[in-house]
Amino acid sequence: MSASEEAYLSLEEPPRSDHLWRYTPWKRVHPTGNPNEIPDGISTPEISLSMINGEEASDISLEMGNAISIPFEGSLVSNSFLSAITNGKAIRITIPENWRNETPLILDVKPTGGLDAVHIHVETGKFSEATILTRVQGSSEWLGILRTGHTGVGSFLQDVFVNKARDGNLMRVDALKLGRDSSVTAGTVSAGSAWTKADIRYLLDAPGSNLNVLGSLLSADQMHLDHHIEISHLAPNTYSRLAWHTACGGNSTSVGTGMLRIEKGARQADAGQLFHNLLLSEKAKANSIPELEVEENDVVGCGHGTANGPVDESQRFYLMARGLSGEEAEDALVAAFLNSTLSQMGNDDVHAWLIDAVEDALIGLNI
Repeated sequence: MSASEEAYLSLEEPPRSDHLWRYTPWKRVHPTGNPNEIPDGISTPEISLSMINGEEASDISLEMGNAISIPFEGSLVSNSFLSAITNGKAIRITIPENWRNETPLILDVKPTGGLDAVHIHVETGKFSEATILTRVQGSSEWLGILRTGHTGVGSFLQDVFVNKARDGNLMRVDALKLGRDSSVTAGTVSAGSAWTKADIRYLLDAPGSNLNVLGSLLSADQMHLDHHIEISHLAPNTYSRLAWHTACGGNSTSVGTGMLRIEKGARQADAGQLFHNLLLSEKAKANSIPELEVEENDVVGCGHGTANGPVDESQRFYLMARGLSGEEAEDALVAAFLNSTLSQMGNDDVHAWLIDAVEDALIGLNI
């Protein structure tokens, strides 16, 4: 038994009172439902990296079979479990120093259909600029994705995660550490997986780091989407914004919990988070809990909030008065709601690709 397996098995199951596991207990997203075991036979999904135009990603290093640790502390249970089942099999993607290419990279993740897990680690060299679109598509019973990384000094990274999985459970853990004067735009686009549990964390412990976190999600049918986003400011002159939009239809449940921390010493930090939920049916449920912990007095600003509501009937009437049917009017309003964050995840090419990538996943969903 490896050290990572021993570390996980020594832990107790987290209680429902834990902020992270309040709405989705660990037992529910564990691949076998038994938190006291580490299942055998977990496969590695097929991974491929290319440019958005289909060309080979030149000068980008993709190394298989690495042993890479998580860059900072998060949830002991989920971190240690994913570390145990992906131990020594991490995929490292390295962006060279001063590398720039206007053509985005696509990282395709295709599960085998059973129990799958992968650890993807991204490193950006100083003063580099890169856009990485991670696309999950296909069928899977259970998929665990551990995504870690750190950005180099003065680098710029656009990191967009697109979930198009047709069914099954998705367990996702992100841990990204931002370097000095680096900028990250992190997007999540989701219209798949029956159950999703995501623990997404960012650490701003270098001066001048800048983070923009965006979510554009659709929950429908019987889906259960649970995303926890945690942003920690440790260094002075850091900036972060979180805008999370979820359209909830059918008999689905959406959960968004946010934790924004401003540690002592993070002078002149500027941070804020806002969750918006659009309710499309009477049975749909949306829970948003933004939280704020501020230990530094000298801050530019800190704020958090949430808003839930149905489709605006006056806007629906306006569109119907101009020839749209009721269904067409609602579809247009839902698209505009989700597009308000989707459009900020990249340039026009990225935006067009994201729309193409998810529109087929929306067809047939009971919203």
